[in-house]
Amino acid sequence: MTQLTLADVWSALCQRPAPEQLSARKVTEVVIDSRLVKEGALFVALRGERADGHDYVQEALQAGAIGALIQRIPQGTERLASVLDTTTGEWLQPLADPGRDAILFLVPDSLVGLQQLAAAWRARFSPRVIGVTGSVGKTSTKEMIACVLKRRYRVLKSMGNYNNEIGLPLTLLSLKPDHERVVLEMGMYALGEIAQLCAISRPHVGVVTNVGPSHLERLGTIERIAQAKAELVQALPPAPEGVAVLNHDDPLVRAMADQTQARVFFYGLTPDCDLWADEIESAGLQGIRFRFHHRGETLHVKVPLLGRHSVHTALRAAAVGLVEGLSWDEIISGLQDVSGQLRLVVVQGIRGTTLIDDTYNASPASTIAALNLLADLTPEGDGRRIAVLGDMLELGSYEEEGHIIVGRRAADVVQKLITVGRRAHLIGQEAIASGLDPSDVTIVDTNEEALATLRDIVHNGDIILVKGSRAQHMEQIVNALSRRGNG
Repeated sequence: MTQLTLADVWSALCQRPAPEQLSARKVTEVVIDSRLVKEGALFVALRGERADGHDYVQEALQAGAIGALIQRIPQGTERLASVLDTTTGEWLQPLADPGRDAILFLVPDSLVGLQQLAAAWRARFSPRVIGVTGSVGKTSTKEMIACVLKRRYRVLKSMGNYNNEIGLPLTLLSLKPDHERVVLEMGMYALGEIAQLCAISRPHVGVVTNVGPSHLERLGTIERIAQAKAELVQALPPAPEGVAVLNHDDPLVRAMADQTQARVFFYGLTPDCDLWADEIESAGLQGIRFRFHHRGETLHVKVPLLGRHSVHTALRAAAVGLVEGLSWDEIISGLQDVSGQLRLVVVQGIRGTTLIDDTYNASPASTIAALNLLADLTPEGDGRRIAVLGDMLELGSYEEEGHIIVGRRAADVVQKLITVGRRAHLIGQEAIASGLDPSDVTIVDTNEEALATLRDIVHNGDIILVKGSRAQHMEQIVNALSRRGNG
């Protein structure tokens, strides 16, 4: 089986043939954390805001790394590795024995070197690549698409939320000859970033979930966010090889049909779409029911995805399945795979409570969707619907309005509300203004205060939703209240 070697690294970075001895030196994995280095790894020394990977090159070599990408020669490595200047092709200290020594590949920029290596490795193989972008729902969509496609194909998917200029190249460097489909999540903070990810990965199918105010703080306007997301469909090859899978229910996504040479496949909730759904019903914690419609065919479906909003996740995964030639039996089987439901997890809590852990991230749209799920659930006995909602970040000029609309919806759904963080104060204040009794609203600044309140008030039958932006670390609350966290 083809495996990345030091010869491949040499060729990709130096743009010239490698010494023959390097072809036998296999790279077991590519890592950016020296603590993860195992025998045969290639370590990429990246400079971050808090740490510089070059300070850990010596540690990586001592742990068994056979090579590293560096942009400066670290101290303490003189006797541990040879150094190759990839710009000139010349050996620096000491003279190398390519068949035995660890090699430090000196490049102008370690991140660019990583991306260059990933692009060269991707170009060696011919899988169909599916890119997924959007403001909300990227990770769950990526997971469900992979669940569907693996019913027929050998699939590589982005690891966790490896969706940026570092994570996507690392995923591609795991590519093997027998991978038939690759599903990649593509995130961005600025214009041009998705175009760069596409240049590395060369996608054939582009899925756009929606355009919302996430990252508005960085990009300034919704229109600029749409412009950034559209870079995926612009990068697709012409039809029939290229296919843009677009959310017809979102006007900004629908408009991307005019920006691609690829075939357009619309999904949504109206008959104007190539694939659409109706009669959507929540089955609570058992999932959702709905009907699929495609080319005159109607299918009744029940899937274990939580919340009515998840019908769009199912639509996207099914659409890619259809585009990639799967049968309906294969598609429905893939949608039943509960491993694709990673964003929102239900766990048992203390005192007979049920915890809905949606702490992966938060935006106004995803928080309202989570509240809608909570509204569909009926607590047992004298249980109550309780929401613990934290700050939603990177909303820019939409920050105040976004928190206010969440507060209005919370007032309609919950019997108890706890808000955590300075921005989330607006949620609590608006919930009170919208009719929730002030005695049922607790406004705090920290997770510890929220947890103390919960320990005082929760009882058997309560259903507790916990949600906030990733930086708020609200999983701490779930862990502390879960049976596992208390056992």
